[in-house]
Amino acid sequence: MSDLIAVAYDDLPHAEQAREKLIQLHKEHVIELADVVIVERRQDGKIKLHQARNLAAGGALGGAAWGGLIGLIFFMPLLGMAIGGAAGAAMGASADIGIDNEFMRDLGENLPPGTAAVFMLVEKRNPEKAVPEMAPLGGRLIQTSLSPEQEEHLREAVKAARTLQHA
Repeated sequence: MSDLIAVAYDDLPHAEQAREKLIQLHKEHVIELADVVIVERRQDGKIKLHQARNLAAGGALGGAAWGGLIGLIFFMPLLGMAIGGAAGAAMGASADIGIDNEFMRDLGENLPPGTAAVFMLVEKRNPEKAVPEMAPLGGRLIQTSLSPEQEEHLREAVKAARTLQHA
């Protein structure tokens, strides 16, 4: 089961920095992300979603691996890898799985103009490693699907990590 976590930031650059850190943690297997999106509320009040396309690359790699394996069976591994990689990338890019866009837009309406929030759908997490990495970036928790106990633990961990960073 995936957990939805949304963190608000004072501006778009801070939200982008947080998303890049999340993608780095995903690549290091500290967390497993199904989706990560920035919701920006512009100064004019309009909502813009910044979808992460980097996660679709995993579909291409997985497709290439399966295609290569199937290609080996039929003695054409390079062709199999090419077809599998293209199919995996296309499915990863076209599949609109993850966080519902309307839900993010609705929550984005509550953000003050000029701010942004990072929405992440986390399939697996290692909080003792992820929280210290994310805490220095600041932000405030605005929405989660965590249990009340898990949410409070996350809030306390972020607060403690920020306190240690400033000490």
